[in-house]
Amino acid sequence: MSSNMLKIAIIGAGGIGCYYGARLQSANHKVVYIARGEHLDALTSSGLTLTHPDFTFKDNVTACSLSTFFEQYEPNDFDIYLLCVKANITEEIAKELQPWLKRFQQTITIISLQNGVDNEAILKKHLPDSFVVGGLAVRIGGHISEPGIVQAKGVAQLIIGKWPHANEKSNSQLTAWSLIFQKAKIPTQIVSNIRFELWRKLLINNGVNPLSALTGLDTKKLTHHPRFGKIVYQLMKEVAQVSCVEHEVISTKDVDEMYKLIRTFEPIKTSMLVDYEKGRALELDEICGAVLKRSQIINVSVPYTEVVYALLEHELKKRVI
Repeated sequence: MSSNMLKIAIIGAGGIGCYYGARLQSANHKVVYIARGEHLDALTSSGLTLTHPDFTFKDNVTACSLSTFFEQYEPNDFDIYLLCVKANITEEIAKELQPWLKRFQQTITIISLQNGVDNEAILKKHLPDSFVVGGLAVRIGGHISEPGIVQAKGVAQLIIGKWPHANEKSNSQLTAWSLIFQKAKIPTQIVSNIRFELWRKLLINNGVNPLSALTGLDTKKLTHHPRFGKIVYQLMKEVAQVSCVEHEVISTKDVDEMYKLIRTFEPIKTSMLVDYEKGRALELDEICGAVLKRSQIINVSVPYTEVVYALLEHELKKRVI
């Protein structure tokens, strides 16, 4: 890896992926955006336009579909792969990557920037020779407003850490990447226990994502509502109740800190609300389902999560009737 330039493939160049890609490309790193549909067509024909309160990007980009990516590139063409796809297709993407990687016998570094707590384990299962890095994109809202056009807001911090038992690389490697990201104006923190941080983020995901899809409210209106705000807090508490399954201890203090964060953060439409409005598949099983699955293992009641899961599941079924 050059100390001056990274070669980065962004698998899933949606709102979040495009934001980080634009930041890195603006810092003169080589970025390939892997997308699909009308968004891909717009990226290839007109480039990427991204607006953020502190950053504007409008430039041509290198973009392609995943199948074209496999044809045109080899695994060692890139230093890092940022995985920004929805968590409900992590396994599908991992299975598609597996034969391509196996063909070239090349170890790659994958940084997962996704919702949920199960993505890294899925990647490790299907890509055993890869160096898997857990990651979180925090305090960021980013959505495709039109094909090729992305709106983003927030500090957009990255938290990264080695996934337990993943292919070993030194902490100095993570430190080098962190410094490069920060030079690209991406605040980055390295942690020793990334699973704990993923569970802390699940507090917010389970608290606001499903309820926002049901109500149509952004995070500020939701958390400041006299009734919904209390439900958000209870949904977050239920995540803490089941975290012991992963041998992580999420305390009431953690719940209170993350609840305060989402209440004071500028209002955003959650990714689940955007997906619901656009008729796309939801990360319901990857967020609420992760809590329900673990509640069954330890026989703990999580009634708030049960209710919002059932309501959303019912709404989704109505769409296909």
